[in-house]
Amino acid sequence: MMPDSVEENLRRVLKGLPLDSEEAEICDFSLEEQNEALESQGIQPSVDPKYKPVICETIMYIVACVIVNDSDEVLMMQEAKKSCAGKWYLPAGHMEKGENIITACEREVLEETGLKVHCTTLLMVETARGSWMRFVLTGNIVGGSLKTPSEADKESLQAKWVKDLDELELRAGDITHLISNARAYKSAKAAQASGWFEERLPALRAYPKQLLRLVVVIKKRATNRVHVLLSERTSWHLPACEVHPAKSLHSTLRRFMVELFGAEVPAHRPQGLLSVEHDPSTGKDGLCLTLLVAFRSPLEEVPIIGKCVWHETSKDLGDKILQRVASKNACFPLHVIK
Repeated sequence: MMPDSVEENLRRVLKGLPLDSEEAEICDFSLEEQNEALESQGIQPSVDPKYKPVICETIMYIVACVIVNDSDEVLMMQEAKKSCAGKWYLPAGHMEKGENIITACEREVLEETGLKVHCTTLLMVETARGSWMRFVLTGNIVGGSLKTPSEADKESLQAKWVKDLDELELRAGDITHLISNARAYKSAKAAQASGWFEERLPALRAYPKQLLRLVVVIKKRATNRVHVLLSERTSWHLPACEVHPAKSLHSTLRRFMVELFGAEVPAHRPQGLLSVEHDPSTGKDGLCLTLLVAFRSPLEEVPIIGKCVWHETSKDLGDKILQRVASKNACFPLHVIK
């Protein structure tokens, strides 16, 4: 019999809330264990098993804010840095020591555009290996005044609302899909379209490591009921592994799925992120990304290895999970660059 905390934790991650229980920090596949698995295959590990995420030293967190007004214009800023002076970009920048994702985003918008923003939701997370992550948010303007050329400083030369990006010389084209995503989300929200994720911000919870937590979903053919994978390292919990800082997140996921299901793991799909947890206020720069993964095959055809079991969810909870699986827009997009 599974503890009630299992379903409670599932409900919390579906709502984007942090996990309060001790199970939140259990790691089923640490860097040390990942290195051991590589060595058993004759591959020399490339990372120190005692690696610790330290912002601006071993890990780089970036924030970017995409604000679209009611005229479908996007808030843009003109760069002041010598390497890209005069070119245009979204308000964005490095998170500083002790900042959480939300406060960093609101600071960058104020510094670079002169406007005060109240962040309302996460839009996307991008990763380039495990040591670089960009958190893309949106929000509402609540004050300030648009920076003019006469107010140019080291942060930016000016800011303005722009409808057609082709009018600008962009610093880089990597923001165009972020803007398209924000516009689509705003339109869907205005039309009250179903199937889109609700407004949710990164949750505040401190982690000493970078963890990838999985909600692995499957249906049982005999009953048509939803089951979720649970691991029992010290107590029943959602399986989690340490993010490899030198590998792509897809590589980390692939290795973990092999660890859980064996080399012949059946076809499965990462649906997107359910939650992001991070809080550096106690000096811990780690985080936890909770990823929804769905199997195409029924439970009867997917063997598991190790100390894992399939937990049959309540009907109500199972339906909520299936709603996330059914729509491609029901989770926060995870964009893995490399």
